[in-house]
Amino acid sequence: MSRIDDTRPFVPVGIAVLTVSDTRSLADDRSGDTLAARIEAAGHRLEARSIVPDDKQAIFDQVKAWTLDGRVDVVITTGGTGFTGRDVTPEALEPLFEKRMDGFSEVFHRISYDKIGTSTIQSRATGGVANATFIFVLPGSPGACKDAWDGILKLQLDYRHMPCNFVEIMPRLDEHLRRGNG
Repeated sequence: MSRIDDTRPFVPVGIAVLTVSDTRSLADDRSGDTLAARIEAAGHRLEARSIVPDDKQAIFDQVKAWTLDGRVDVVITTGGTGFTGRDVTPEALEPLFEKRMDGFSEVFHRISYDKIGTSTIQSRATGGVANATFIFVLPGSPGACKDAWDGILKLQLDYRHMPCNFVEIMPRLDEHLRRGNG
């Protein structure tokens, strides 16, 4: 079973938060606020935070820029994962993924199901890796952000979490690029 190994040091990581919305500003971005507060409370560095409209190119450009920023180890987006015409975050970011993280979506939906039942199927939460940076695509509700952080990301972004965690594999995420096997 998972546990925290207190003999290992905590290793803070740099995280960027992107809210995807046509209607939100930093003044009323409750989902972004939820993530920022949890990131900082956990001891990580909030390296960047922004809001972009529901526009595939704007979403792609911002996330790609952050994956190329050496200070950012993780990008978390919130918003745009539903089924309406303006919900385009997965379409914007999945082409950027070098590797998909299907397990993130599966575990997120399992946690979400316990809270909201079958309504969880209305989210296309996803995750992946691009440019040696983890990317997590969350729904736009504060509750979904809490569920993803508290139930998955808080532990997986803690180097002390056993039996394994994302932090310990970060130095090896770009092995295929360093070997020339892109």
